[in-house]
Amino acid sequence: MRTSVMIEARGLVKSFRSSRALAGLDLTVHAGTTMCLLGPNGAGKTTAVRILTTLLRPEAGWARVAGHDVVAEAAAVRQRIGLSGQYASVDDCLTGRANLVMIGRLSRLTRREARRRAASLLAALDLERAADRPVRTYSGGMRRRLDLAASLLGRPSVLFLDEPTTGLDPQSRLTLWGIIAELVGAGTTLLLTTQYLDEADRLASEIAVIDHGRVIATGTAAELKAKVGRQTLDVRPADPADLARVAGIVTAAVGRAPAQAAEDPGLLSVPVDDAQVLPAVVSALEAGQIEVTELALRLASLDEVFMALTGHTAEEGTP
Repeated sequence: MRTSVMIEARGLVKSFRSSRALAGLDLTVHAGTTMCLLGPNGAGKTTAVRILTTLLRPEAGWARVAGHDVVAEAAAVRQRIGLSGQYASVDDCLTGRANLVMIGRLSRLTRREARRRAASLLAALDLERAADRPVRTYSGGMRRRLDLAASLLGRPSVLFLDEPTTGLDPQSRLTLWGIIAELVGAGTTLLLTTQYLDEADRLASEIAVIDHGRVIATGTAAELKAKVGRQTLDVRPADPADLARVAGIVTAAVGRAPAQAAEDPGLLSVPVDDAQVLPAVVSALEAGQIEVTELALRLASLDEVFMALTGHTAEEGTP
């Protein structure tokens, strides 16, 4: 049974000079779920978020957030949402606590309530020890957590996070992922933009793939991978000197040559249409007395899905 719709957009169009950022974008996000907008830089993700959060007006189409039209009822939308953009929007000269209290007061909380909410969020996001230090002394991960705290001051029912982990180190990304998962578990509806495929795979209830200002595919990570309609065979020889021999074995079994990833040249990968190639490869490796440390059939990765759908990887920018 589907939950109620919290974000709905139909036919959104937006241009900047000669560049069309959105070209008829459609989107539906249900309550209590995480929708990930996945696409390269320039695909239209940030423009979509800015329209949905009332910061831009569409040239055509319409959108509703929490039941309110983003143009005709912009004030009502703003009362129900939180937004954390690509860059932390906090004041470097103020302390973390002072930033949150100030934003709370601007959001029309009483002074007492602003202080109480600030203290609660600082504790929840593991910023208590740094609460009374100037923000200019914070690390990148701490700044992003403070920015997230600011977006949560008004207890929004819908939260927009625009590439929240860009530039963070791996540990900070994992910390922020955990916080995001807790928010959604507590009932917050989340729309997240990213160009990181592992982030979409980890966090999203549903993924919308955006390219050239349109949604070209939607579904869960598993559904999108299944759409490619193939599996991938990965083989890693224990001795890199055996790569050529292993490549020959795989080519003979599959009918096409495997590829080496630039970032992992010790791994050979090839798409396969028939899972029965795996026993053939195993037998040939045993006959050749070639030891491997990795041998597996897997569903296509999101990167491979994106390539199949768009003809380029998610990291490549859209003109």
